[in-house]
Amino acid sequence: MKTIENLTQQAITLLKKMIETPSFSSEEDKTALLIENWFTQNEIPFKRENNNVWAFNKHFDETKPTLLLNSHHDTVKPNQGYTNDPFQAFVQDGKLFGLGSNDAGGCLVSLLATFVYFYATENLPYNCVIVASAEEESSGKNGLNNVLKHLPKLDCAIVGEPTLMQLAIAEKGLLVLDVVIKGTASHAAHHNPDNPIYNAVPVIEWFNSYKFDKISEILGPVKMTVTQINAGKQHNVVPSQCDLVVDIRVNDCYTNTEILETVRNHISAEVNPRSMHLNASSIPTNHGLVKAGIALGRTTYGSPTLSDQSVLTCQSLKLGPGETLRSHSANEFIYLNEIEEGIQLYIKILSDFFQQ
Repeated sequence: MKTIENLTQQAITLLKKMIETPSFSSEEDKTALLIENWFTQNEIPFKRENNNVWAFNKHFDETKPTLLLNSHHDTVKPNQGYTNDPFQAFVQDGKLFGLGSNDAGGCLVSLLATFVYFYATENLPYNCVIVASAEEESSGKNGLNNVLKHLPKLDCAIVGEPTLMQLAIAEKGLLVLDVVIKGTASHAAHHNPDNPIYNAVPVIEWFNSYKFDKISEILGPVKMTVTQINAGKQHNVVPSQCDLVVDIRVNDCYTNTEILETVRNHISAEVNPRSMHLNASSIPTNHGLVKAGIALGRTTYGSPTLSDQSVLTCQSLKLGPGETLRSHSANEFIYLNEIEEGIQLYIKILSDFFQQ
């Protein structure tokens, strides 16, 4: 069995290579090759489809339940606030800088190291499968959701996202709506009681004021926000329609289908969801993974941000080194000691979980 110290150094080396290899969503082919090389160097067979790479533990047994370890290797594009080269991996004051270091490269390499640690262990009570997924940042069609058909039934999962190694036991889902409010086009000089911009005012106010009854103990209420509005092309023409975009963060008390039905029942407009599969997720506090984390002094909370948990139907825990507030920020970084601690905690949590 490889030592934790050796695996940690390998993980940090891999992360530095990943930072210096651009991997925007749908363009992760070169970081996928780096992950392939990682598995090859550790003598672990792997599979790849598109830019997703996955592997199973050596003694996989179809009669046992299966635990998924997952994180992603795609990144957003660097924002204009960068003063560092986003593709230069360098360490300063214990911080490893570079695009994707925190979100979610540190999590991914820590989970890869953890998987290698357990890979050849005999008589595990759970199978382990790890997926280094693509297109998480864009919720693309060729990400984790497209790998699931190749995997056995999943009984539980750890999804690696920066949580300061605290236990995110619930995550809000996402429903994005395109809302079309119709009206009657006319010359602005004439009276028109059917101006779609004015018609949009009560619709916007409904999204602002409506409260869903069910409030999650962990995630709180459903949150609806109008984020875009578009209407008209010139000053003297009343347009025929006004378009809104609405961002809805769904708690674990509702399905996206239930939210959509409520919206359609309350507003006079055409409502079109961009997708329906990004659902809320949760795991009970008495689940073995959560209990193992709590026993190690970890705290539980609900996460408002979206991850690959949204495409899973099994119970899942979001957990990883790094801090979510650094994600997508300029001069992104992760502390090296966060990676070291992350690998140690992943291994300890899984060791305790397997012994329950």
